[in-house]
Amino acid sequence: KLVDESLPRERSHHRQVSGGYIYTEYHPMEEIYEWMTQIQKNNSEMVTQHILGMTFENRPMYYLKISQPSNKPKKIIWMDCGIHAREWISPAFCQWFVKEILQNYKSDPKISRFLQNLDLYVLPVLNIDGYLYSWKKDRLWRKNRSPFENGTCYGIDLNRNFNAFWGTIGASFNCSSDVFCGHRPEEAPESSAVAQFIRSKKSDILCYLTIHSYGQLILIPYGFTTKPPNEELMQVAEEAAAALAGKYGTNYKVGVPSSVLYSNSGSSRDWAHMIGIPFSFTFELRDTGTHGFLLPTDQIQPTCEETMLAVTTIIDYVDKKYFPGGAVMLTSSSLGLTLCLSIVFTWMVS
Repeated sequence: KLVDESLPRERSHHRQVSGGYIYTEYHPMEEIYEWMTQIQKNNSEMVTQHILGMTFENRPMYYLKISQPSNKPKKIIWMDCGIHAREWISPAFCQWFVKEILQNYKSDPKISRFLQNLDLYVLPVLNIDGYLYSWKKDRLWRKNRSPFENGTCYGIDLNRNFNAFWGTIGASFNCSSDVFCGHRPEEAPESSAVAQFIRSKKSDILCYLTIHSYGQLILIPYGFTTKPPNEELMQVAEEAAAALAGKYGTNYKVGVPSSVLYSNSGSSRDWAHMIGIPFSFTFELRDTGTHGFLLPTDQIQPTCEETMLAVTTIIDYVDKKYFPGGAVMLTSSSLGLTLCLSIVFTWMVS
């Protein structure tokens, strides 16, 4: 039995109910379900909870929609966490993200601006069966829990099961492998539920964010090529990495997977971009291998704080690109330029 610092020694359930949810701990699935219900109840003017589909073991997959009431049509930012069961920092970040948006949307001009134009769809745990299994049986479990070959092996790697050059590179057809891609794209009910939903909304989705660990990377499409599809994706990812580093100096590498990680196929990030979603990124959160998947709880807060800066940088960029009519923020350099031009103009006319 694997024991590590990230596993809570005892869970005092009453603290969550009486003293508020503790965002600096890892939570089992039962508590994340309760948290979603509570978040909706406490923020009913902003948050609705919706069912996306059912897992292989028949558990409901819920996402939260954060939407500021408005009469105008809005676009969508999608974020999912926990596609790989053992990456516990990922669902912890999704919950942190929701908390931060709801606590700060009235006071933070950046958040209040992008919520005028964008709705946030957050799926806190995509691979629920696998996540439960990582708490109860095998802390380092990665895949879902679909059985194969008469129950002699289990699990599809959900991030190899999307229809983006499926099964061609960095994936396996052996059901015992951690990167088993299944027998066909969208075979797993979890990846199928996500894909069906994204397809149904794809004309409104501007950005697809999927949160993983570990490695300190921001990955752009595609996992099966060496060249980025366009420079803009690289530029936005670099801006996000710079914003993240500004908090604690954490260094993130940016690029296509083949250049900073390894080649892969069948990922949700690649698939989302292939079907026409303009911005699509994978985050690999802390660390670079010291703790790996067993990131201690004392790193939850700093990881979430810095990642929040990166994610809001991306959302802000998308918002300003598609809704340029918002308030123009004058930077010191643009102020200086304006001043110079006005002096020159005054001199010319006088």
